Amino acid sequence: MSELIVGMIPARWASSRFPGKPLAPIAGRPMILHVLAAAQRARRLDAVRVLTDDERIAEVVRAAGGTAMMTAPELPSGTDRLAAAAATEPGDLFVNIQGDEPLLDPLVIDVTVEALLEQPDAAVATPVRPARNLEEVLEPNSAKVVLDRNDRAIYFSRAPIPWQREREPAAFRPEEFLLHVGLYVYRREVLEQFSRLQSRLEQLERLEQLRFIENGLSVLTVPVDYAPLGVDVPGDIARVETIMRNQA
Repeated sequence: MSELIVGMIPARWASSRFPGKPLAPIAGRPMILHVLAAAQRARRLDAVRVLTDDERIAEVVRAAGGTAMMTAPELPSGTDRLAAAAATEPGDLFVNIQGDEPLLDPLVIDVTVEALLEQPDAAVATPVRPARNLEEVLEPNSAKVVLDRNDRAIYFSRAPIPWQREREPAAFRPEEFLLHVGLYVYRREVLEQFSRLQSRLEQLERLEQLRFIENGLSVLTVPVDYAPLGVDVPGDIARVETIMRNQA
């Protein structure tokens, strides 16, 4: 019997830097619809849901033929939002898809799902890629990760890890650092545990994936050649539209 795989896109209205971001127009369409369309092109997803705390976002998704599920606004992370939604949604694997990546590559979803299916002892799968420049390595908003010999994550950090002790930061070799790409595939039983788990490391780093590591859950990493261009502030929209025009 094949696994039922559900993609879920958390889309909150509130944002300190960009309120209402999911409905920001990009090339004439709300951003959330670009993400939804990309996720629907993934071969390994049987269904896609948008998880939102705001009826305005839900209305736009439903008007476009998509499915929106309402979740509580006080949930602290995207994974907590998925855990709440999965409690009422059939599925064996759930994919957490960032709602602010309108240029999402569906292939990244497919290869990450397939990797978790092939590794039954892993709880979670998530993509990683080599850093391309020193700015990415030193940027605190970019999560770095170190792996064991079986491609399982040992630790995630906003700091440059592993620290290259014999070099000054300006001489670090970017290609020797791995960056986390913010997409996750979880098994149902992992999501059912997630909101009950505690993590001091998550609170210190403000990285939810550390909740898995600190509680002994195996996080499989999947190498990809994909550098997401997320929309964090309104000024990012022009860059995304330029790339869309060039790809057309």
